[in-house]
Amino acid sequence: MRVYISADMEGVAGVCAWQQVEASGGGEYIRYQRLMTAEVNAVIQGALKAGATTVYVNDAHGGMRNLLAENLHPGAQLISGTPKKLGMMEGIERGFTAACFLGYHARAGSPGVLAHTYSDVVHRLQVNGQEMGELGLNALLAGYFSVPVVMVSGDQVLAGEARKLLGEVEVVIVKEALNYHAVRSLSPRQVKEKLLQGIARALEKKNLKPLPAPAPATVTIVFNDPARAAAAAILPRSRRLNAVTVVYTGTDYLETYQALRSLIALAKSG
Repeated sequence: MRVYISADMEGVAGVCAWQQVEASGGGEYIRYQRLMTAEVNAVIQGALKAGATTVYVNDAHGGMRNLLAENLHPGAQLISGTPKKLGMMEGIERGFTAACFLGYHARAGSPGVLAHTYSDVVHRLQVNGQEMGELGLNALLAGYFSVPVVMVSGDQVLAGEARKLLGEVEVVIVKEALNYHAVRSLSPRQVKEKLLQGIARALEKKNLKPLPAPAPATVTIVFNDPARAAAAAILPRSRRLNAVTVVYTGTDYLETYQALRSLIALAKSG
């Protein structure tokens, strides 16, 4: 059994401010690096106990150099650094039994803590008319490779997204978003136990199917500024619908996933 883990940071228990998830945060960031690593280790431990023979962990937050390699469970292999061709999903491929999304956050425009979609330049994002955040975008890519997402962790708003999109997926709620910068959180010890139990239940489920990846796939991004949209529209084959909206259609979802990351990167440079 091969298990893939994509680990973000905003959804880690206790996180409620950008200083806690950015290197510029100093001691705050270092503390949450340890807590992020501990949450990932709990899932690695549980997956191995459940029979996993291979576990890949992709550091999927920011510069993707957050997990403490020296503290990572020795039963897993770590993917880190940027740029990566598949970004938050680097290393995913056919042959994985299951994917887990840990420390994830809700999509832009939702009431989740630190909610956004890849970048603060994105106001809204849709795939084939359906609003998506990072959870949905990455689950579709896992689906492209025929890998079901069996477990996610984060706040209760992220949990709602997951259940609506992925049905019977195992959801571990580690904190409740009170507003964008405030949470009520479980203790790290409680979170570790919930994650251990959650991955055990998730890997026992036999009815979870990969999220079907559309082909062709159209991404529509509403940016928060006309200058951002103008920069994004430099990408060949993109179309600018209005001052802030850019559309791209790919022949399959993999192409569209890579294009949307390029659109956002261009927008950030604008």
